[in-house]
Amino acid sequence: MIDFIRLHKHHFSIQRFIDEAIVEDLGDGDHTSNATIPADKKGKMNLLVKEDGVIAGVEAAVRIFKTIHKDIKVKVLIKDGTRVKKGDVVLTVNGPVRHLLFAERLVLNIMQRMSGIATHTAQLQQLCKGTRCKVIDTRKTTPGFRFFEKWAVLIGGGSNHRYGLYDMVLIKDNHIDFCGGITQAIDAANAYLKKNKKKLRIEVETRSLADVKAVLAHGGIHRIMLDNFSIADTRKAVQLINGRYEVESSGGITGKTLAKYAHCGVDFISVGALTHHVKSLDLSLKAGK
Repeated sequence: MIDFIRLHKHHFSIQRFIDEAIVEDLGDGDHTSNATIPADKKGKMNLLVKEDGVIAGVEAAVRIFKTIHKDIKVKVLIKDGTRVKKGDVVLTVNGPVRHLLFAERLVLNIMQRMSGIATHTAQLQQLCKGTRCKVIDTRKTTPGFRFFEKWAVLIGGGSNHRYGLYDMVLIKDNHIDFCGGITQAIDAANAYLKKNKKKLRIEVETRSLADVKAVLAHGGIHRIMLDNFSIADTRKAVQLINGRYEVESSGGITGKTLAKYAHCGVDFISVGALTHHVKSLDLSLKAGK
């Protein structure tokens, strides 16, 4: 997953995030550990899995440990994207105990949430088996934590939608209504990109089969979003589009209905709940021998 880091390094710095998280948590010192643990005491901790799922955030954890203290040794036993079961040991760390204890909560906060997202993504992507459909995320992410959440979606076998407002044009219902219509919005987007010499893909949201027909007649886009379409209308829309553009289904699709939408022939199903409504995977860091 190092390519994801490189792709977004100009917009997010893992190192800066870790540094700021350390300042936020540490303040003027970990007084509990300082009071109870000798400064020169060395020890070992194991990262334990407490429920089945897909592990994510291992690479981030290694960076955190190395940032907190250069003498911490990390041994990775299970890599990102691996299915794990209760009782598995993901990694072990050896080093100054005070620093291991300080790293504990930051590592778990990131890994538990990332693993929960990866697990949910893997479950939904499995429902698309036998189709070409990919489950994708949205911008419904935690402010400041988007990088890790979208990274976790990839680790879980899904795909990313646009990362932010800057890397794709997504014409949604409010843009259409304020602009005066769906074709007017498409023309305005293309004119803007031409004027500003930007090469961005354009996606447009449609709310009815009439909208789909209007977009097909007009052109000038790359992907059509079918927002809150019924399964029956999704099938009709896919037939109308007939491979001319990518097709994305969106809006209220859950694990109960996702497979049916995938089998309609859409290319993508966007699920905001991947990142905004997810249960963290239960993990722990415990003293080991």
